[in-house]
Amino acid sequence: MVSPAAPSRVLIVDDEEQQRSALASIILARGFAVETAGDGEEALKKLASFSPEVLVTDLMMPRMDGFELLRRKSADGDLTPAIVLTGFGSIDQAISIVHELKAFWFLEKPVQPNVIVTLLERAIRQSRLVAETARLNRQLSYQGILGELVGNSPAMQQVYSQIQQVAPRAASVLITGESGTGKELVARSIHKLSPRCDAPFVAINCAAMPDSLMESELFGHEKGAFTGAVERHAGCFEQAQNGTLLLDEIGEMPVGTQAKLLRVLEDSRVRRLGGKSETAVDVRLIASTNKVLEDALLKKQLREDLYYRLNVFQIRLPPLRERREDIPALAEALIRNLNRKHDCHVTDLEQDVLDQFRAYRWPGNVREMRNALERAVILAGEGTIKLGHLPRSFGASPTAISSGESEADGSIRIHAGGPLNEVEEAFIRLTLKHTNNNKKRAAAILGISIRTLHNRLAEFGVADANNSS
Repeated sequence: MVSPAAPSRVLIVDDEEQQRSALASIILARGFAVETAGDGEEALKKLASFSPEVLVTDLMMPRMDGFELLRRKSADGDLTPAIVLTGFGSIDQAISIVHELKAFWFLEKPVQPNVIVTLLERAIRQSRLVAETARLNRQLSYQGILGELVGNSPAMQQVYSQIQQVAPRAASVLITGESGTGKELVARSIHKLSPRCDAPFVAINCAAMPDSLMESELFGHEKGAFTGAVERHAGCFEQAQNGTLLLDEIGEMPVGTQAKLLRVLEDSRVRRLGGKSETAVDVRLIASTNKVLEDALLKKQLREDLYYRLNVFQIRLPPLRERREDIPALAEALIRNLNRKHDCHVTDLEQDVLDQFRAYRWPGNVREMRNALERAVILAGEGTIKLGHLPRSFGASPTAISSGESEADGSIRIHAGGPLNEVEEAFIRLTLKHTNNNKKRAAAILGISIRTLHNRLAEFGVADANNSS
């Protein structure tokens, strides 16, 4: 069952309690939600907490009068329409308030109920139109031709600029960044802005692909090439012909396959497994990784010659903690998408939720925010997301490093001079404990792929009998 829409919110400001209460009763009787304030100072506090759609204010009040209230509201960029009431009105004063102080209308006391209600309805329509216009302007500023990428921070503006610079070219692109930062979105944006936009975009996740199937998926196979090959299969290079191929988490590709990939990139020809001839391919390659590339090269996880072949143009995606100013717009875009997915009608975040979002480090980045909001959108259904809609554990750091030894408060104690691998093992074990052995969740928090996590566990000699996805 769909709940009725929330009533429109009105804030009444008047120092005379009797008139304030009488006006509130009239407006409440017409179905509005009403809050009251005795002067401008109290009104400023309620503007922030109550978020009215219309302000109705007297002019002559102690402490802070209506003139100063409207000036302060305007200086703060508050676009809430205001209806001004006064017992000392004049045409000159009306013009001054409406035009200079940007009030919506001017009424002399005593107020006629039908007149004030009509003005409120008109002011609310204007308020909603202004809010929708601002939302559309924000959406155009961070979406437009760049698809679902969101954010106006300097870090994201640099990413947008790099995308637009490299998209028309044929150069290979290497996208780096932590898990959950949106590397595939960047790759898709490059494809959409390129001359290859009408051809296929094919993505393969190297971390999720078993080693035994990697070459078949990349290069294809002929019927009978190996047990289970019951028919011919075109690999990703052929599927992406004249288009773009994204090799996600390239650092997880087996070194042997990397050598064969390098050959294809140099010759622009691919041979299916079990095949006797080669097929010419014209594919723009984009690779992505969450690894620190220098470490991957030192550990021989990534071939140096392949790295230089891929790293013609590098784009680094910043983690969410480095662009906190994008969180409100990002949350708005995610909520809009989740509303469509779950047929919900959530409008915004409670201020306390937004404050927690800004303070949180987001180890899982945008993907983690989407997961948190998806649960909250489903629970809220409509209206505003409140703290109670978030998981109870939200905001608690899974690891507060203070070792190899786990503490009762969820931290680990590090001893100076201890081996680094012991610290890493303790950190991974504690994160797994925090996620109830959910390895996908632990990998997201740690900023590594699930395959890397399994490799680390094998190195530590941790039994994988309780493997949890």
